[in-house]
Amino acid sequence: MNTFLVIINVVVLLLLIFGLFIMQKKHVSFSKRVFAGLGLGLIFGFIIHLIYGTTSKVTINTIDWFNIVGSGYVKLLQMVVMPLVFISIVGAFTKLKLTKNLGKISFLVIGILLGTTAISAAVGIGSALSFNLDGIHLSQGEAEAARNAELQEKVVGVQGMTIPQQIIELFPSNPFQDLTGARPTSTIAVVIFAAFVGIAFLGVKRKDPEHGEFFAKIIDTIYAIIMRIVTLILRLTPYGVLALITKVTATSDYGAIAKLGKFVIASYVALIIMFIIHLLLIALVKLSPVKYVRKALPTLTFAFTSRSSAGTLPLNIKTQTSSFGVSEGIANFAGSFGLSIGQNGCAGIYPAMLAIMVAPSAGINPMDPSFIVTLIIVVAISSFGVAGVGGGATFAALIVLSVLNLPIAIVGLLISVEPLIDMGRTALNVSGSMTAGILTGKVTGELDKEVYQQHKTIEA
Repeated sequence: MNTFLVIINVVVLLLLIFGLFIMQKKHVSFSKRVFAGLGLGLIFGFIIHLIYGTTSKVTINTIDWFNIVGSGYVKLLQMVVMPLVFISIVGAFTKLKLTKNLGKISFLVIGILLGTTAISAAVGIGSALSFNLDGIHLSQGEAEAARNAELQEKVVGVQGMTIPQQIIELFPSNPFQDLTGARPTSTIAVVIFAAFVGIAFLGVKRKDPEHGEFFAKIIDTIYAIIMRIVTLILRLTPYGVLALITKVTATSDYGAIAKLGKFVIASYVALIIMFIIHLLLIALVKLSPVKYVRKALPTLTFAFTSRSSAGTLPLNIKTQTSSFGVSEGIANFAGSFGLSIGQNGCAGIYPAMLAIMVAPSAGINPMDPSFIVTLIIVVAISSFGVAGVGGGATFAALIVLSVLNLPIAIVGLLISVEPLIDMGRTALNVSGSMTAGILTGKVTGELDKEVYQQHKTIEA
């Protein structure tokens, strides 16, 4: 009987996918198809949850099959992330227009990412204090205990490390290993390696223009092929969003969410405030925040459902260039750096809120100005190298809490609401990355305002 019910659920998913395919054939816009997938997934997932519950064999087996579409799509995007990061950074150096402002662009992108992370930490602190969040009274069940045991293993490599030692961990000792994403800091290591390749190219180009030009053509060709792969994969976005959001709504523990509702609400209040700050920054450079929201929504929707900043990178870069008019070089820099530096949600708001919640248990007054300033600085510096995949926020929280000698058990106690909050955090990460690209493009004059003002969004 269970198998029969699973087959029915799979058939329903296939019918919904076929409906989205028909919309594509009728040339319905990409953004409308993405939102259609989101809406259908919410309804379908809730129905599965309502009928079968979250832990039944039917639900578990159904989601196992749905993962072929949802997790499979994310894996396809992750497949192209490291090659895209590497070729995007090297390609930025081969574009003559960008190399003239290379130092300024790098400084602006990294500065904006770190600056907004510091602001997001302050917002997280303010939200935690306003809601009077307290980590002392959180209870620990079986899942939380298992999670904390797992965290104890992870923290061995983090606890006791000074900030300079953590910075050293960002450097690539084996770039080919980092291209496989073997370490939490692999993304920033690949960026550093690609930057060295790009700088070497500039030297070769100056001394041997013929070889330099040949290398640039190779890079441009590879970049074109990778972006074509990206386009092919992005066509699957509505189907991926449908399966991913169905999984989230079908398997969420609504009882635990209600129990920790205060923390969930405080988190989303902080996330929304920080997103509004992104819009204010865009308005400050005399660009329309309304157009930003409308054009960024498909990308932010995918980031929300996938919970993967790295998986969203191809869509992030394409949105910056096609919808916002940011030059390819800056979009590549902002998108790639945004994976591992200055993630506003995962590396900014989340660790800051947890630190405020557990500070009293360590005998620290969370409202002490010196503690707050120290926390903001530690959060900003520690945001270097945070992985742009699911779990990046956990890694960031472990670093911040360990550096401040605060207990890490709270990270495991929030496991039941982690997926729900991680969705919003990831969307904010991607928004921060795109905001950095737009602001840098506007300041350096490498943003096509006509493209930004156009009504159309990206198509795939």
